[in-house]
Amino acid sequence: MNTIDESMLEENKMDHVPAEIKTEDATLMETLSQHYKSILQLIGEDAEREGLLKTPDRVAKAMQFLTHGYDLNPKEILQSAMFKEDYKQMVIVKDIEIYSMCEHHMLPFIGKAHVAYIPNGYIVGLSKIPRVVDAFARRLQVQERLTSQIKDCIQDTLKPLGVAVVIEANHLCMMMRGIQKQNSVTTTSDFTGAFLMEKTRSEFLHLISSNLH
Repeated sequence: MNTIDESMLEENKMDHVPAEIKTEDATLMETLSQHYKSILQLIGEDAEREGLLKTPDRVAKAMQFLTHGYDLNPKEILQSAMFKEDYKQMVIVKDIEIYSMCEHHMLPFIGKAHVAYIPNGYIVGLSKIPRVVDAFARRLQVQERLTSQIKDCIQDTLKPLGVAVVIEANHLCMMMRGIQKQNSVTTTSDFTGAFLMEKTRSEFLHLISSNLH
């Protein structure tokens, strides 16, 4: 088995900003900004007061970043760093930070993903798994679909012996509004192949809950 914590991944600093969003789309920015200015006015604010003059531009820029996953191809991310390797033990990348937005209320949900696969002829560069998580998370989402999308992408692209994905998240749509429960955590999981066997799945769940790092 090979357990890798995300904090151990070595990344080039510039790689943290996807190429697709290093330069914002000026036309999109202007359109979004105008809409957000209208929203400020509709909720009863003075969009011309000093504190809000730049707010529509700032929110437009933030929204373009928060949804940049629509411009990414997760399958291509994996294909860019696939390597032939005769290794058939569990590879885990755990504690991958997730920042996504609930599609029902467009409020954030924040948590961690734990992803494992068992290679079947190919391994993938470790940084690519968190990138796939980000590519799906940086869209309007529900946690259940996000979990399955990550699993399906890895399974379909690497063709491993199995994939396991567990996501734990806090949803601000439950904390700030509605039921207003501050301590609830939502956990979702999805498995393929070898992880459908209880022994393998139990080993994975034990490893992601342990403090090996």
